[in-house]
Amino acid sequence: MTDASPATAQETLAALHRMQQDDLPVHGGRTLAYVYDSGLAEVDRVGREAVAAYAGSNGLDPAAFPSLLRMENDLVGFAARLLDAPGSVVGTVTSGGTESVLLAVQAARDARPDVARPTMVLPATAHAAFHKAAHYFGVEARLVAVGADFRADVAATEAAVDDSTVLVVASAPSYAHGVVDPVTELAALAAARGVRCHVDACIGGWVLPYAARLGRTVRPWTFAVEGVTSISVDLHKYGYAPKGTSLLLHRTPELRRPQLFASAAWPGYTMLNATLQSTRSGGPTAGAWAVVRTLGDAGYERLTADVLEAVDRIVAGLADVPALRLVVAPDSTLVALATDGTCDAFTVCDEMAARGWYVQPQMSYGEQPPTIHLSVSAATLGSVEDLLAALRDSVAAAVAAGPVVVDPGIADYIRSLDPATLSDADFDGLLAASGLVGEGGEGRDGELALPERMAEVNAMLDLASPAMREALLLTFLDRLSRPDPVWPSTG
Repeated sequence: MTDASPATAQETLAALHRMQQDDLPVHGGRTLAYVYDSGLAEVDRVGREAVAAYAGSNGLDPAAFPSLLRMENDLVGFAARLLDAPGSVVGTVTSGGTESVLLAVQAARDARPDVARPTMVLPATAHAAFHKAAHYFGVEARLVAVGADFRADVAATEAAVDDSTVLVVASAPSYAHGVVDPVTELAALAAARGVRCHVDACIGGWVLPYAARLGRTVRPWTFAVEGVTSISVDLHKYGYAPKGTSLLLHRTPELRRPQLFASAAWPGYTMLNATLQSTRSGGPTAGAWAVVRTLGDAGYERLTADVLEAVDRIVAGLADVPALRLVVAPDSTLVALATDGTCDAFTVCDEMAARGWYVQPQMSYGEQPPTIHLSVSAATLGSVEDLLAALRDSVAAAVAAGPVVVDPGIADYIRSLDPATLSDADFDGLLAASGLVGEGGEGRDGELALPERMAEVNAMLDLASPAMREALLLTFLDRLSRPDPVWPSTG
């Protein structure tokens, strides 16, 4: 490693801006995954300034930083009104939807120390964060089928619940397809067995209440549904707050109690935590508080009207794109599209990227083909016609190119692979062969690099078993996240 010579503030900021040029844009409504854009510059400014003002504060000790505790309680209180919560509700600010889900599962597990091998029952469409929680906390995830409408199958869920079940899960809505599960029925069957029911509303929780106020039909999913014991809702999605803030609300303090952690079994301060983190910057909490206070109910209602209008116009515009079809009518802001046999979803995603739009490819699952995912933001409304034009052009280009075809021999080889039998060298060879890295495992300037077009790579990954795909991408992540021999990066 070279000597880390100091740089001026101007040089350092210039280097940051240069490196950022390779990132997806976070404003403009053209990145339809990962970021959520209100389109309101003043709201963004308020959020950034609040984050900066509290970047050095520490959420570890509310007695030392009481303003953070006040902001956290304010945010929980605002959400409680949205979610039809009873007066007994309590909540916690977390770093994101995954942490909220992890804590919901951990609390459900620890509330039942009498269950030696706990399980949770979730629809196959539930977010992967629940699988992460299963892995971390030793709670078996029992997946149940969804119906033709991509909503959880109530009868299958009921059949999967037994004396080992500590949690039943519902989505409002599911990420991949954008539909709300039958929460009323799922919560009722959970309550009948004395089991907690968690509603993952991370992506819909700040939209669906306002959609209902606007006169939209919304399936019941909040604390107004008997048997719902906890709800997760993200502020850094459709709360349009800076990354990363989420909320986990429990119906009563007793339900939250197992989530809390304390340890005095060492000579330092007594550790006391409500989340998985101990030290946590106050910046995200302050940023979320500032944005929510700035927008208020009226602002969120306007933004919800904008984003739902954008979704309506996108759905209507698909009639002019014959090779695309809507997978299922969206309940909120998430749209899933599939292609016919004349082209493939992965090529359409590449063509959209070439036209300045990021849409997310989703791999096939079971009998379902690959799909194209859109997380629509309020900021997208002003450019819906541009989006639809880009979709039409991208699909036309994909049809002209034809569907990606993987050589049959290679396809059979990929399907036959067992990750348990492969060495590190085998994985490195597969990374190079799949196109996930450049020739020899490295890209330009000695860096690992993805190709500019991903359709062929995704087509090969789509043929691999889920276990093989996971193993290959874990290896890819491992190779990406290694220190640069020259520090700092010049961008």
